[in-house]
Amino acid sequence: MDRIEEIREKIGECDDIIIEQLAVRMSHIQEIISYKKATGIPILQPEQEKKQTDALAQKLGDNEFEEEILDIFKYIMKNSRRIQAKSLFDYNIFLIGFMGAGKSTIAGELKDKLEMDRVEMDQMIVEKQGMSISEIFDEYGEAYFRNLESNTLIELQKRKQTIVSCGGGVVMREENTDHMKKNGRVVLLTAKPETIYERVKDSDERPILNDHMNVEFISSLMDKRKERYEAVADITVATDGKNVTQICEEIISKLIALDNAKEEQEKTNS
Repeated sequence: MDRIEEIREKIGECDDIIIEQLAVRMSHIQEIISYKKATGIPILQPEQEKKQTDALAQKLGDNEFEEEILDIFKYIMKNSRRIQAKSLFDYNIFLIGFMGAGKSTIAGELKDKLEMDRVEMDQMIVEKQGMSISEIFDEYGEAYFRNLESNTLIELQKRKQTIVSCGGGVVMREENTDHMKKNGRVVLLTAKPETIYERVKDSDERPILNDHMNVEFISSLMDKRKERYEAVADITVATDGKNVTQICEEIISKLIALDNAKEEQEKTNS
């Protein structure tokens, strides 16, 4: 065996050790998430990741491969979050609520924190149609757009573990909520009319609010949709006065509580 083959064999032995230890590490991650679920400890703990990264950097000291090793550990932590998400949610999470309630922002944050896929329904429609939402409304009308929403939800039934930010009016159709309930949980995000107005007042992509960009109209439209929103939602989270992390943690904790309650109910019925 020549020298290079000897070195490659040693690398292979290192890989075997890495694989074995990574599997052990991932099993411990599953233990942690089970413990968090059982005890109510917050699922999202970014300070713990920072603590681990700092400790690793200290251990590495002046190691010539410090940068590369730290980069590898970023991917390990990323996949640890993915394992936690798989253990928690084997379904889609549909975010509903009035425009400006924070659906897109929260969807993006949950995607990063849970390493789940993310879909913006409106964006999917825009990309497929090659037109903005306002252009679709102007060219074909609202009914046509609502049909596009329904078709998009049907397509999303093929997916799992995806965070879906829904358009504000998507739940007004019974068939749409049926599609959502088949493979997901529905999370209602709420905000006061004044908050909504401040968030959307400078947007030109809200055709429903064309010529009605004021708190009074927003409030009246929210009242019309409120009953339907609440009837469809599995959980509700108010976004006023909370930062993004607080909202995400509340969503996760409420979903876990809901799933635990369903499991207990199934045990009782069996």
